[in-house]
Amino acid sequence: MPRVAIVMGSDSDWTTMQRCAAQLQSLGIEPHVEVMSAHRGPARVAEFAESAKSSGVEVIIAAAGMSAALAGTIAAHTTLPVIGVPIASGSLNGMDALLSTVQMPPGVPVAAMAIGDPGATNAAILAAQIIALHDERVAAALQSFKTDQAAGVTARNAALQTKRRSDRG
Repeated sequence: MPRVAIVMGSDSDWTTMQRCAAQLQSLGIEPHVEVMSAHRGPARVAEFAESAKSSGVEVIIAAAGMSAALAGTIAAHTTLPVIGVPIASGSLNGMDALLSTVQMPPGVPVAAMAIGDPGATNAAILAAQIIALHDERVAAALQSFKTDQAAGVTARNAALQTKRRSDRG
């Protein structure tokens, strides 16, 4: 089994979590992806969480909307790091999911990301950073990613300064 598992409460969450999978792949990590429900199939969630470590999983990313119990349920059944991604859905557009992900009781930690696409991307990067603690290949890919991000900002700043000079005449 891959070192990072992406677990979603619904197949509709894949629209957001594709970003997470793509980011992991760009860093050299092929994720395991599954749909399971903390409410409709809690026994399956517990079984997955309890067996993930022995299957080679090192980090679990759990995404869900609305009450978003998935990440917390997984965290209750494993010692692996669990990263929660609240999905924008329902009448509160993800705020309920964010609060469900953040407000965990003591002893059951979940690393909570932002709602939606930014959270999905950052979950992948955080998972890779955890793996990079002992994997030089992933560490090098992360360093390259960070260097590319910085170069992009520098290039956009240079373009802005050039435009401003030409606008002034």
